[in-house]
Amino acid sequence: MSSDVAGAGDPKGGRGAQLKHTGLRPGWTTGACATAATTAAYTALLTGEFPDPVTITLPRGQTPAFALAAEELTDDHAMAGVVKDAGDDPDVTHGALVRATVRLLPAGAGVVFRAGPGVGTVTRPGLPLPVGEPAVNPVPRQMMRDHVAEAAARHGGAGDVEITVSVDHGEEIARSTWNPRLGILGGLSILGTTGIVVPYSCSAWIDSIRRGVDVARAAGRTHVAGCTGSTSERTVVAEYGLPEDALLDMGDFAGAVLKYVRRHPVERLTICGGFAKLSKLAAGHLDLHSARSQVDKGFLAELARRGGADPALAAEVAGANTGLAALQLCAAAGVPLGDLVATAARDEALGVLRGAPVAVDVVCIDRGGTVVGRSTVAGP
Repeated sequence: MSSDVAGAGDPKGGRGAQLKHTGLRPGWTTGACATAATTAAYTALLTGEFPDPVTITLPRGQTPAFALAAEELTDDHAMAGVVKDAGDDPDVTHGALVRATVRLLPAGAGVVFRAGPGVGTVTRPGLPLPVGEPAVNPVPRQMMRDHVAEAAARHGGAGDVEITVSVDHGEEIARSTWNPRLGILGGLSILGTTGIVVPYSCSAWIDSIRRGVDVARAAGRTHVAGCTGSTSERTVVAEYGLPEDALLDMGDFAGAVLKYVRRHPVERLTICGGFAKLSKLAAGHLDLHSARSQVDKGFLAELARRGGADPALAAEVAGANTGLAALQLCAAAGVPLGDLVATAARDEALGVLRGAPVAVDVVCIDRGGTVVGRSTVAGP
């Protein structure tokens, strides 16, 4: 896949320039693969032929094509399979065969999702899906709905279908993920918010962060933002109107941003990311990757207690399934856990900066990009 397909182009700064600078090859999410397989299978149901390769449109407008690795067409269903290519990312699902089986439903039924072999089911609260639902995340679901509607309009279908997503050997692969601990049982989650896997080689990505800071400083930017992903980038652009070359795709490497900015200061640094990920920074972790740090619900319970939570609520937070569940419990009780996490993360960042002339603020968001917590701006 070329960097142009990934949306990198040839910018001087920002996410695209960082990815281009690493020399790493991006890949596709399981959600993109499932969407491609669904599109091919439904098209075959309507026309009798599988498009191969099958082209889809990703949330940011890219139009990659996927070769089919498996196909089956009967009177009542069609199945297509796509092998996931994670690019240069050390993703445990690289090479997995993602299948979608599509069956027609009565008019008005809409699009129904099922978990096939190798795809998990949600069994505990605190995730972005209700208990009992297949672990097919919201953005991939919307991608599949959109492509079903497009194929229906093109080929004269009604768009009422059942989509069963499966992953060969997915249950075995899932044992190497956090799914069992999160209560996602039976297999993998179908994930992705952009459709693209951004590869993270620690050394290459940290080098790209440094280059991003250098570019921002050379352009005279006095306010930069370290973002954990594309959703947090959109949030800081909406909140502060920052240009592309002021955006640092820090991913999981919060420490790399802070240590380099300590030596090469800017007037203001905003850190923006998901609530659960930034709760790790608040607890003192500088590497936010799930394999190297986890959400500490005991720490969240202590923050909640400081914010006015009674002992019963603090105990619920300590026992919550996920950071999101803890946040929801506190929100229902009027305890501003999001603000408390943002403030604690800001204070940890200032500690790493060791008095460098940099003012810091932190913004916590949910999966949809809604701000759920923020700190004030503080400096040395």
